[in-house]
Formats: sequence, C-alpha cells, structure tokens
Amino acid sequence: MTGKIAPCLWFDGQAEEAANFYASVFPDSGVKAVHRAPGDYPAGKQGNVLTVEFSVLGMDFLGLNGGPQFKFDEAVSFQVYTDSQEETDRYWNAIVDNGGEESMCGWCKDRFGLSWQITPKRLMELVSEKDPAKSKAAFKAMMTMRKIDIAALDRAIEGVTADA
Repeated sequence: MTGKIAPCLWFDGQAEEAANFYASVFPDSGVKAVHRAPGDYPAGKQGNVLTVEFSVLGMDFLGLNGGPQFKFDEAVSFQVYTDSQEETDRYWNAIVDNGGEESMCGWCKDRFGLSWQITPKRLMELVSEKDPAKSKAAFKAMMTMRKIDIAALDRAIEGVTADA
C-alpha cells in the first residue's frame, strides 16, 4: 500500500475474486498483492488467502476474507463518475451482467454485495443547474431511471424555462 489510508472491504472468502473482477472492469485498477494466512484463523486455515491489496480507479483498497459475519449494505457505496453514456453503460453492464443487480437512480450492486453508483458527470451538472426548473426536471427524470440515460436527461430539460 502506498497511501496513508485505504478502505478495508470485508469479504466471505471472495476478496481475491472481487479484486480481480474490479481490475477487469475499471481502468487504472489492479491486484497489487495477495497475502496468505500464516496460521489458522476463525474464518479460515493456514495458507488461505487472508488479504488482498488492490486498486480501483487509482484508489487503494484492502480486501479481507473475514468470514460470513458481516455483509455489505447500501450505507456504503462507491460513486463512479463517467464522462459518456458509453462509459456509463460499460461499467453498469459489467457489474449487473456478472451476477449483480440493478437498483434505482444509477445505483447497482455487484455479485459480492457491494453497492455502486454509476453517475454520469452530466447528471451532476443538470441537477446542479442554476435554473431551478431545469434542475427539477433533470432530478424528476433521474428518479424514474435505473441506469442513467444522459440523452433522456437532456430531453427532460429541453424547452424548460424558469417560468415552468
């Protein structure tokens, strides 16, 4: 690990599989090190993969095979900002089509239970629009979506004026 802080993600024996999956989906990502347990521990045996150091989009993580006691939930998610519909589709589809599941407003969950927000930068621009009618129209459109559709957001604000 190179930084002074990294999130530790608790897995039930899938840390290496998860790290390899994330490295296959996102650029500037990879598995840096796999550490095996020097002795038996509550969730495993000597020689099992205990921790995995990896990066996703340049951010360091530690995957810990800690056992089944703790599960991911939506209280923690990773928001990935995208530059285009193609990039949005690529990340969303990689997560959902590989055992994940869709949710609303750009949220999805991978097969390991980790929540992701695949968020086009255009969405952030539109919901932060100075014209309140446009930001409201963009927000209303987003609330009907699962995967964010940038063209649909742009259509939602077409012709909207401050008087609307």
